[in-house]
Amino acid sequence: MSNLTHFNENLEAHMVDIGGKAPSVRSARASGIINMSRPALDAVIEGSAKKGDVLGIARIAAIQATKQTGFLIPLCHPITLTHVRVDFEVDAELSRVKASVTASTEGQTGVEMEALTGVNIALLTIYDMLKAVDKSMVISQIHLEEKSGGKSGPFTFTDQFENIDY
Repeated sequence: MSNLTHFNENLEAHMVDIGGKAPSVRSARASGIINMSRPALDAVIEGSAKKGDVLGIARIAAIQATKQTGFLIPLCHPITLTHVRVDFEVDAELSRVKASVTASTEGQTGVEMEALTGVNIALLTIYDMLKAVDKSMVISQIHLEEKSGGKSGPFTFTDQFENIDY
């Protein structure tokens, strides 16, 4: 259990002390997908969803979510973000949208949780805006793609799991 940083010597959950850590430039990118029916995807592509610009609103929701991560995840530090980028890839052939969120900071702790939170909220916003057309949408494959900076160094996702189809 000594490698689990969110537990103290008594194995009680606590917020990690980052006070002595030197600030560094840090970045993280996460992604996930939402599969949907063809009529729902057409509403995205044509801009005909009754609630408005699906991807535009999902982008703003993702940015807002990254800024609130420290208040949503109990042991996550509230941090100052220097940049957030939200990208969407519409795949008409597979009838899905991929959301990617990149978060950056110069600070004492990483931004993986911010990127992951942004992806989740982007995809949930897409679901909310299209649920009148398709309630059977599936959100999946949410994961950290890469991160840089910090004591643990760089990370790049590799498909290590034989039971997951990425």
